[in-house]
Amino acid sequence: MTERVTIPPEPSATEGIDAVITWVDGADPGHRRKLDALLAQAGLSRPATAHPTRFNDAGEIDYCVASILRFAPWFRRIHIVVDGQRPRLLDRLGNNEFADRIRLVEHAEIFAGFEQHLPTFNSRSIITMLWRIPDLAERFVYFNDDMFLLRAVKPEDFFRDGMMVLRGEWRRQSAHSLFGRVRSWVKRMRGGEPRVGNLDSQQLSARIAGIRDRYCRQHHNPYPMCVSTLRDFFAAHPDLLARNCAPRLRSNEQFKTEVVAAHLEHLAGNAILDNTLHVVQLKPSEQLPARVRHKMRQADTDEGAAFVCVQSLEMAPEAVQREIVEWLDRRIGRSQ
Repeated sequence: MTERVTIPPEPSATEGIDAVITWVDGADPGHRRKLDALLAQAGLSRPATAHPTRFNDAGEIDYCVASILRFAPWFRRIHIVVDGQRPRLLDRLGNNEFADRIRLVEHAEIFAGFEQHLPTFNSRSIITMLWRIPDLAERFVYFNDDMFLLRAVKPEDFFRDGMMVLRGEWRRQSAHSLFGRVRSWVKRMRGGEPRVGNLDSQQLSARIAGIRDRYCRQHHNPYPMCVSTLRDFFAAHPDLLARNCAPRLRSNEQFKTEVVAAHLEHLAGNAILDNTLHVVQLKPSEQLPARVRHKMRQADTDEGAAFVCVQSLEMAPEAVQREIVEWLDRRIGRSQ
């Protein structure tokens, strides 16, 4: 860590807020053997949904955990969801004051009763089951391991006055807009392997929650959720739980549980939209180096830039990787 932080007393599960991080090291030989065995059993070549970049670990978990410890030490506990793997950062933390706040959660724990769907290589299936983490706080914030905090945040930035804080914007569902219908027609005409689209899955998620004509497009930043909301929803719709947790590779038929959760809270009157804080999206394998540098410079001066998402860091040119790592070391530091 680059600066000392103060640890608050640990609150109870009903009062506190937990952080949940999903993580996988795709370079692990055991992980690769299990994925190759699944593909061979199904008679599949490696599809886009099983591309190595979906599972590769470029050290992002270090920055994710370090950013939480530095900028949000008020989290009651950090749960890291894994499949028989252990991030090296836990060994570096050793027995320091943060170690007892971090817990590894195995897929087998959250898929209890659904073990037939393991091993899974599908983040949407895994996120569907996060609310089943043992001893999880009623309120929690889900981080993908490529999401990091860039500055100090407060509990009120995720849950405020009994309300969940959403970040995004309301849009019309494609079926209810001319542009959306034309876009769908063009995709059908192009044919080929259908792409697992983020916006399509967000619209599906809104419909699953009960909103058919519009949806709140969620930005790719940490997502607040409530255990009781998802527990009650899936208790009323066990078929949806069983269906969404089943695919071992990402499927077009799946909804995004974090987006369903947001829309359920909106329908219950328990959500507010607040984009004061926002995410900086870095895609160094797709964006020009000048674009990446510009985004990092902007984030340094923008007080609203509270989150950063760095996608597929390992696929970027080496020089760009070094620049991003140096920037993350300066802005966040690493857990030690």
